[in-house]
Amino acid sequence: MDRMRGKLLAMLLAGAGALSGQGRMAGPRFAGGNQLVRPEGYRQWVFVGSSLGMSYNEGQAGDAPEFHNVYIQPEAYRQFAETGKFPDQTVLIMEVLSAGGNASINKRGQFEDRFIGIEAAVKDEKRFPEKWAYFDFIGASGQALARAKPFPKEACWQCHNQHGAADNVFVQFYPVLRVATERPASAHHP
Repeated sequence: MDRMRGKLLAMLLAGAGALSGQGRMAGPRFAGGNQLVRPEGYRQWVFVGSSLGMSYNEGQAGDAPEFHNVYIQPEAYRQFAETGKFPDQTVLIMEVLSAGGNASINKRGQFEDRFIGIEAAVKDEKRFPEKWAYFDFIGASGQALARAKPFPKEACWQCHNQHGAADNVFVQFYPVLRVATERPASAHHP
């Protein structure tokens, strides 16, 4: 009986959330053609992982590695976790921060220090022939940009398409997303 009450309560809360507008995914906003308007509020999204000093180019690592924190809209995360597919209008934000090391009481290791900016990956099946486009909101002199044009296809899309573990996304680097791809195919809804 308690189990049934719990299910009923969950259904009522889900219904109330739907009626109040919760659950609708905030999609990307564009202005002036394909210029993506800088996404706001992404720190309230689902945090899927972080990396330090990761680079897709061979060669010696730089002296100043950067932290990359990646976020996804909660609704897109839930759909990916349920189906193994990113829904149309998915936005992934990569926040870029410098690494600090010698400050306060820290004697070893690194921490996130100075905010550098954000980059974004957007899935928009109607707007982009390749479905995904990639954007950089960090200006040439380091200033935050309000809008960004997509990178040319050869700059990001090809690498993501070749090496992304799921739907052009480097899921292999984000444990929160990787778990969804490791489930048996029968666990995903058709």
